[in-house]
Amino acid sequence: MAWLKSFTEHPASVGESYGEHWGVAMGFGLRMLGASLACMIHAFLPGLFVRTGSQAIERLHDRMAVNRQRHSGQHPSGTKPVGVLQNSGTR
Repeated sequence: MAWLKSFTEHPASVGESYGEHWGVAMGFGLRMLGASLACMIHAFLPGLFVRTGSQAIERLHDRMAVNRQRHSGQHPSGTKPVGVLQNSGTR
């Protein structure tokens, strides 16, 4: 039943059940989809959605860092999870 382990191993590593992880990941995905659409509209109409994309990124990063800190008990800057890009300091 190794395939079943793939459904529970990562969620458990971040302190969530499969259902909790599904909800969090789906929320992140929907937020990113909305921000993506706003950025594409902004490309054509620069006066619209001026900060929508960057604000979404900031909020998602803050939410992920807080969750990581709460789960690990460490400051988020002291950890580098696999698959998470580090902030390059540019926008």
